[in-house]
Amino acid sequence: MRIHLRALSVLLATLGLAACAPAPIYTTPPGTLAVTPQQVAQSPERYASSPVIWGGAIVEVRNFVDHSEIEVLGYPLDSSQRPRLRQPGGGRFIAVLPGYVESLNYPAGAPITVSGALDGSRAGQVGNASYVFPLVKAAQTHLWTAAEMGQGHPNVQFGVGVGVGIR
Repeated sequence: MRIHLRALSVLLATLGLAACAPAPIYTTPPGTLAVTPQQVAQSPERYASSPVIWGGAIVEVRNFVDHSEIEVLGYPLDSSQRPRLRQPGGGRFIAVLPGYVESLNYPAGAPITVSGALDGSRAGQVGNASYVFPLVKAAQTHLWTAAEMGQGHPNVQFGVGVGVGIR
């Protein structure tokens, strides 16, 4: 009987913590692709004009006369569409925004989620390596604050032994 009560307690605690997670920030339009930037880069013509919701960490911002580009290292998204920065990256992409974007408002390393449509690709470089960047014509972008990134994640850890954790 005690084991059943403990199992029930763990289940209720897990459900309670899951209920704290924020809702997704964007409505997922019909036809939204569930592929990574790396997969799209391998055959961009196959995915032309498809809607995507991608996120990751900002690499850099480049401003041009009539638009700005944000290079992003893509990461998988959680159920709230936040980038999971501790997971392996899934390729890079470029979010294309109309007008001027202040690079200080989009600092390198900041977590971002982009909603938009694929708009071709561009050959470029990552270090000395050739790279194909999928282009996303961004309809919306969301920069995540530290508080938003931590929301819905318990700050409790269980384990056996001795250890040091740095957050």
